[in-house]
Amino acid sequence: MNTQEITIAAESKHPLKVKRFGYGTMRLTGEGIWGEPANRPEALQILKQCLQSGINFIDTADYYGEDVTNRLIAEALYPYPAELVICTKVGGARKPDKSWVPFNRPEDLRSSIDNNLRTLKTDQISLVHFRVLAGSGVPFKESMQAMFDMQQEGKILHVGVSNVSPDELQTAMDMGNIATVENMYGHAQRSSITLTHGGETRGGEEVLAICEQNKIPLVPYFSLFQSMPKQDNRISTIAKKYNATEAQINLAWLLHRSPWILPIPGTSSLKHFEENLKATEIRLSEADMMFLE
Repeated sequence: MNTQEITIAAESKHPLKVKRFGYGTMRLTGEGIWGEPANRPEALQILKQCLQSGINFIDTADYYGEDVTNRLIAEALYPYPAELVICTKVGGARKPDKSWVPFNRPEDLRSSIDNNLRTLKTDQISLVHFRVLAGSGVPFKESMQAMFDMQQEGKILHVGVSNVSPDELQTAMDMGNIATVENMYGHAQRSSITLTHGGETRGGEEVLAICEQNKIPLVPYFSLFQSMPKQDNRISTIAKKYNATEAQINLAWLLHRSPWILPIPGTSSLKHFEENLKATEIRLSEADMMFLE
């Protein structure tokens, strides 16, 4: 894998250096982000291949499955190498009918953190994103304060936020150190949209600008999922130029778009995993980037 490093929480006492290309585990679950993977051996092999390929940033959540991806990570990679950063999310939960619901009262967040610590078999989680879901009724600052409280207790090393608006990001930064932001972002998705689960999903360019100004890595989720619908033929044109797939060009575009973007493409296919890795070897020219803009 040919990619640069990025530093998370660079000005803290415990900065984390990771390769600027991670892996998101959500697709390792069963259909509907629920239950065990269709091919468990392949799922475990993908996680092992992450380390063998140089990836040392893995994104997960205890509501993937439920608890499926955390248990797979522990089974495949525990005891964890010192350079591995496992990032999890709290703030949401799943009902038995597979619906997504907010789970962001202080006691809910504490319960989620304790569950993540147990399933990941660790005493401290390196990075935790508080995921904002619509309709919770809990003030944003109240949830964030609970996150910072658990950081003070040592359960969380670094606090991040996910699915935040520019105003929410600024509020969080005013309350404490924000290590990373995990928002939807991709070539064809740079503004807010509404998903079938989780309500409004906040994007885009305004949040990226704040991240760049404050040297905060932006971890884009659904970058391929939302980028694949063909709104125009620019991606396919560049893909043909480099004899690459459109997914690879989407990832290459993210890597070139800003040095503060840390892509985490996910897949349940080892073949697609290897294809995604090859995106790090594509060098888009300035003319390519201007064409894609």
